[in-house]
Amino acid sequence: MSSRSESAPRTVSLVTLGCARNEVDSEELAARLTASGWDLTSADDASVVLVNTCGFIQAAKQESIDELLIAAESGAKVAAVGCLAERYGAELAGELPEAQVLSFDDYGNIGARLDDVLAGRRRPAHTARDRRMLLPISPAERQPVPAALAGFPLDPAAPSTPWVPGGLGDGPGGGVFRRRLSGGVVAPLKIASGCDRRCSFCAIPSFRGAFVSRRPPEILAEARWLAGNGVRELVLVSENSTSYGKDLGNLRLLEEVLPDLAATPGIERVRISYLQPAELRPGLIEAIASTPGVAPYFDLSFQHASGRVLRAMRRFGDRERFGTLLDQIREKSPQAGVRSNFIVGFPGETAADLAELELFLSDAGLDAIGIFGYSDEDGTEAASLPDKLDGAEIARRVEEFAALADELMSQRAESRLGENIDVLIEEETDDGRYEGRAAHQAPEVDGVTTITSTATSTGRLAAGDMIRAVVTGSDGVDLAASAVMGGVNLR
Repeated sequence: MSSRSESAPRTVSLVTLGCARNEVDSEELAARLTASGWDLTSADDASVVLVNTCGFIQAAKQESIDELLIAAESGAKVAAVGCLAERYGAELAGELPEAQVLSFDDYGNIGARLDDVLAGRRRPAHTARDRRMLLPISPAERQPVPAALAGFPLDPAAPSTPWVPGGLGDGPGGGVFRRRLSGGVVAPLKIASGCDRRCSFCAIPSFRGAFVSRRPPEILAEARWLAGNGVRELVLVSENSTSYGKDLGNLRLLEEVLPDLAATPGIERVRISYLQPAELRPGLIEAIASTPGVAPYFDLSFQHASGRVLRAMRRFGDRERFGTLLDQIREKSPQAGVRSNFIVGFPGETAADLAELELFLSDAGLDAIGIFGYSDEDGTEAASLPDKLDGAEIARRVEEFAALADELMSQRAESRLGENIDVLIEEETDDGRYEGRAAHQAPEVDGVTTITSTATSTGRLAAGDMIRAVVTGSDGVDLAASAVMGGVNLR
């Protein structure tokens, strides 16, 4: 393998894997790197490749490792950040000497850290630890602790620049919040970091830390900055958006902030992701369902429908309770979009448990359904549970329920025929039609809507236009629609 010269220019390529939270982290890193004199470029031209890894499930871990190896084969110096790097630290560094492994605590001084990587100065990788233990147990005592969010240096004496989310933005300090890497009219906006829940199958809280909210002025300022950079839809992201505000002394803070976010000049739509059913209060349902400019969209983390399995997962609910919750949502907004993920093959899962899940899915009318097979995660309670199912049986259950999910999602999309929907246009297709998303369709995961005929005076649309349309057809989760005369908000 060739190696690029240590005297190579300070050029870096950022590779982002995983969820929308990682996308925001990468854009904040990009802004810091640019401010430190690094030039962002493609992987082919980079002296350093910085891979923002995912550590959620085994497939994501393997993808991250493969990406690091591919980067190393290019001859560039390689550094790993993100969840996999944070979760395994020195262990990952020992198994993958091709890359330097950095911690969340290095984000505040990322430019200097990459200077070390470029010069071949290897720093000892961090020892992984449970980041939940770094903050007070009581949420009310976490503000304004700077260690609360990934990227703050935990050692007050650490020689790094404090990284305050939003501190790079249009506030007193000027500058930019983050450097957008993908463009487009949709962008995630981080409202909080960390999680206080103790789901028995999930390791995320241990490496992302305890839950901490960003303050509303920071969020609103970043929303204005994103709107000024061409964004028309904000997707609010965190590990648990329903907890927003609890550490600021106001459990209803999200309901209060939503109208202001939706009123941001230039923003057409605000969407909320990562809602916990156990914390979804009536007031938040009302706010999401009825606030102008907020998508009536409920990204609910059900995970299963058997009460027995959910108790073993250390989660709330069962088929009846979840059905009642959906009834409450649809009473407020009959056309509301609902998506959820489900785990099959959890230790001890029986045929009766699967029957409960099948009954729930068949009755729930969900727009989007993700089916995942259970796998042991290091350090989780579920990894030590008895009655494990073998891999072949888990794969069989995934295949069976994924097929059921595809059928049910297709039926739900077909049931929307004749509905009036608001579609945010994202691009013009090669055949001259327009592709976008309705309120019930989140970016990348919930399908798209193709506008087959327009009703504007010019017949032309552009990315960022919001168009009123009627659904005329469906193909799986995807919709076809025709514009309603006079229902176009042109940019």
